[in-house]
Formats: sequence, structure tokens, C-alpha cells
Amino acid sequence: MRTSIATVCLSGTLEEKMRAAAAAGFDGIEVFEPDLVVSDSSPEQLRDLAAELDLSLDMYQPFRDGVEVAPEAFPDSLRRLRVKCELMNRLGTSVLLVCSNVATGVLKDDAAIAEQLRAAGDVAAEYGVDLAYEALAWGAHVNTWRHAHRLVELADHPRVGTCLDSFHIFSRGDTVEGLEDCDPRKLFFVQLADAPLLKQDVLSWSRHHRVFPGEGDFDLVDLLGRLHEVGYAGPVSLEIFNDSFRQADVHRTAVDGLRSLRWLEDQTADAVRGAGGDPDRAPLMLTDLPAPQAPRAWDFLELRTRELGHVTRMLHQLGFSLSGHHRSKDSVQAWTQGPVRIVVSEDPRATAQPTRLAALGFQVADPDVAAYRAERLLAQTVDRAQLPDETVLHGVVAPDGTEIFFGPCGEQGVPPWLAEFGADPQDDAPASLLTGVDHVNLAQPWQHYDEAVLFLTSLLDLHPAPSQDVAGPSGLVRSQVMRSAGGVVRIPLNVAPMAAEQVAFTGAAYPEHIALACSDIVAVAQRARRRGLAFLPVPTNYYEDLVARFDLDADFVGMLESNGLLYDRDETGEFLHFYTPTLGEVFVEVVQRLDGYEGFGAPNAPVRLASQYRELARRDMMRS
Repeated sequence: MRTSIATVCLSGTLEEKMRAAAAAGFDGIEVFEPDLVVSDSSPEQLRDLAAELDLSLDMYQPFRDGVEVAPEAFPDSLRRLRVKCELMNRLGTSVLLVCSNVATGVLKDDAAIAEQLRAAGDVAAEYGVDLAYEALAWGAHVNTWRHAHRLVELADHPRVGTCLDSFHIFSRGDTVEGLEDCDPRKLFFVQLADAPLLKQDVLSWSRHHRVFPGEGDFDLVDLLGRLHEVGYAGPVSLEIFNDSFRQADVHRTAVDGLRSLRWLEDQTADAVRGAGGDPDRAPLMLTDLPAPQAPRAWDFLELRTRELGHVTRMLHQLGFSLSGHHRSKDSVQAWTQGPVRIVVSEDPRATAQPTRLAALGFQVADPDVAAYRAERLLAQTVDRAQLPDETVLHGVVAPDGTEIFFGPCGEQGVPPWLAEFGADPQDDAPASLLTGVDHVNLAQPWQHYDEAVLFLTSLLDLHPAPSQDVAGPSGLVRSQVMRSAGGVVRIPLNVAPMAAEQVAFTGAAYPEHIALACSDIVAVAQRARRRGLAFLPVPTNYYEDLVARFDLDADFVGMLESNGLLYDRDETGEFLHFYTPTLGEVFVEVVQRLDGYEGFGAPNAPVRLASQYRELARRDMMRS
């Protein structure tokens, strides 16, 4: 499948956009006219740069208000078209996007519009240019792809074809049913954009909220599958209008874009094969990826710190035991409790937060396949030193900087790398109150949120649950849970409010946390307190409100308050939990789920956020 990206998707100058697209691995680009207008390079220089980068210039766009105009205005449309075609000849691109009319469109007669398209095709033919006619969702008269394609067929000109744009199709609630019956020779170009389902005017939705495939709610697999079936032969291009993309690093956005196309191609190949088709059938050949290696279990969590004593003290208070120091990495320790393994690496040179959640490890069926799939999806690899006789852990870097590692499934769930810390997997482990990692909550910068969703979906086969907003002292926090089939791995992504991003939560980074599941939270809490752990404070008002919300027994609420526990309940079960203080930018939550409770205690999140805000403000005052 030939891949392309419109330069409007990327930040920077046109030259920077071209280099980023080529470096990411795109086959070609669409040149957005405003990018060319402000460029210091001549069309000839840009053509030479594209050749140097081995980058095709697949389309020039857009040509607006060219058809569907009053007869007396049409000669000027043809004049403008000639100028554009001459420019395109200099630039070295041969497809021009012609948009349906939204401003000056007064012509409502389809036969007359088709005649204008035919006349425009005659002009384009003089320059060897093809016209790809696109129905804008807000077009004055032509606003559906079927209408646009019907006009192309009426025009019956070899230089006039249809441009399909997924946003303009699906934003209207339309489908692509019947696309497989179209003449593929009349399908000149395909533009893809995904988007979250929003209730707002389509133009604002289009200009600000498009995202890459896999980051929204549109069924692009069905569209690409039908294009494969009909025999579409052109490029598949991304056209994304998004405020954050235009502010983000150009190379990072280009990689995210190509990753989305490779993921979509893989999903479509699977769907075609499942329907009895052949994904390798020309001309639109769908290259699939190695099978995703969904996590079978959590392998480890890694904390990096320059305050080793604070971290290890907290782990001891929570019931963890030191399994040993790594035999070849002096600054790395392993702390274990039952099935939970936390690696602590000391980094005295750290200049940012003193403690952070640095890595997540997962056990997968085939780590080599997982690593190869990640490579094909353009994930940045982790450069990890290891001796020849040590366990190979393949690592990649997530969009937020967290390292993700793929490890083998050990016997009875015990990973082979643990022996490198001097631990004997055959030793009988003492009974543990902790039963596993319940979830890990990662904080995401707002501009990388969509990228993170696609990353976790494509590499780890995690899927998003409906998002929700949680109120905090600095504004609303958007929370999106990513989970594996069966819920073995759950990773809520929290998008910090802009105020928290800017003031850095009164001096500290917006916190992330590890949630550990247990069989008896009262026993865990009492043990931790005996060992000196002070929980995150919970105000008395919270416990008084519990009585009103749930009509709980006073003795039960008193037990919760005396142990510093929070409570939630849904239609299936109950949820008890507590929070530790924040160390650097990470804290620990201990949870107990009863009778099938599936949530994350979201009604209690504002209590936690407010308490953390007060604690951090108090620390700032003490330091000043």
C-alpha cells in the first residue's frame, strides 16, 4: 500500500515537513497550498528536494470555488485552474484536489455542474493533470461522496475522478456501502482521518479534532477493505487538521501518522482474510504485521530514584522484601511480594523528579515477535546493556517516555531474570497479602494523548474503555482506561488539566501511580501503619458524606476512617483502597475489589487530588 501524508498534518516549514515525512518512511506527500505560498523554496527546488528524499508529490491541494459557480464566473475559474496547473508542472505533481463549493456555489443543476467538471478536465488535460473531485461535508450543494461520484460519472472525462475523504463521509453519519461497485479508474485519491464522535458543527469538528486512524471512532477498516475489494490503485493518504499536531514535534507526528497507517493496514488485512479474501491481491496490497503479543501478565514495574532510602522504606512498609541486587548492575535492586515485582534503580544524577515510574514490563508468549511488531510500528527501542547469559528483555519507548519491556513467561509465572538478583525461583515464597498489579495509571501531556492510545492499542493490543472526567483543584482530569482482553492489564491514562501542566502541580510533575491488588486491605493497611507509613490524608467530611451516599453502618465507616481507607460501590460490588504519599512524581495505591467491582474508585479521585494538592503546597511552603 502506498502511503502519503498531507503537509497540513505537520508542524514546521514545508521543507521540514518533507524531511520528516521521508524520515518516517512515507512514500509521498500532499502539498498543502498555504505551505507552498510561504516557502522560501521555488517549486523547482521543492521538486528536486522531493527527488533527493525519494518522496513522491502525490497531490496539490486545495482548489476551491472552481465549479458549481454561476456561468458568468466560470471563465475566471478556468483561468485560475490554468495558473495552478502551470505551477503543478513546475512542482512535479499531477493530481489537483478540487473541493465542492461552499461559498460561491449557486449552481444546483447536476448536468450543468458535470459540464463544468468536463470543461475543467479539458484544461487539466493540456497540462497532464488529473482533477480529484471531493465532496466537503458542509458543501452548499454537493456534500456526499455518492453525489460527487455521480457527477464525476456524468462528466465522463478521463482527467476527472473522485477523491474520497473519510472525515467528510463519516462525520455526516454516512457509510461507504456500495463503494466496492464503483469503477476503480474513477477513484483518483483517498484521504483518511479518524475522529472522536462529537456533537458540534461539522466544520469546527473537522478543523480541530481530526486524529490519525486508530485514535478515533470511525470504521476505517471497512473503508480500506472496500477499497481493496474494488481494486483502488492510488495512494492512501492522511489529511488531519488538529491543533495539537500543528504544535507537536514534526518528526514525532510523522512517525505517529505512519504507525497509524501500518496498524490500519494490518487490521484490514486480518478482516479481508477473515472474510475469505486475499490481502496480497494487487493493486492495493495489504501488508500485515506479526500477530500482536497481548500481555499475559505483569512482569515488573521499575522505579528510578535519586532518593533510594525513601523508596525502599515505603516498599518495606507495604510488605515488600528485598530479593537482591542485580549481579551486573550495582545500582539496581529487586523487591518482591507474592506475584508483584518492583525493580528499583538508583540514579543519583537525576535532575528532574527524584522518583519516577520509569518502566513497565509484560510477560508475552513470544518477546521476539512482540519486538519485531514494535519495530514495524516504528517504536523507538531502548538501548539496554546486558551480559550474554542474562535474560533478553526487548524494550521500546512509549510516547510519554515510559519504557515498555517484553519478557518471557517464566515457570509458574516467575520470570527467569529474577535469578540475576540472586533470587531462587524454587524457594517457597511466604504467603502474600498482595495478589498482583491491579492497574498502572500514567499521566499524559495533552498533546500526546491520542498518540498514546494508538501506541498501546497497536503494540500491546489494549483497547480503550469510555473516558470520563474527574474534577481536581487545577481543573478537570480526563481519564481513559486502556485494557487487555480479560482485564489482565489495565492502564488508565490521565490527561492533566492545562493549569496543572503549566504550574506543574505547585512544583511537582502531575503524579502517576501504581495500584496493587490485595486480599485483605485492612491487614495491609495495619501492617503498613505499624511500619511507619503515613497514608495520604482523607478529610473527615469525606466519611460523613459516605454515610449519606451509601447508608453505611456507622461502625463500618468508623473502621474505614480509622484505617485511612476510601470506599466505593457499584451495582456489582465494592471497592476499598488507600493512597501513599507521593514520592517525586509517583505514589502507590492499594486496592481490594469485592464481588466483581470493575471500576477504579473514580468518585474518590477528587478527594485524592485535593489532598495531594494540599500536601504539595505544604511542602512548597516549608521549602520557602
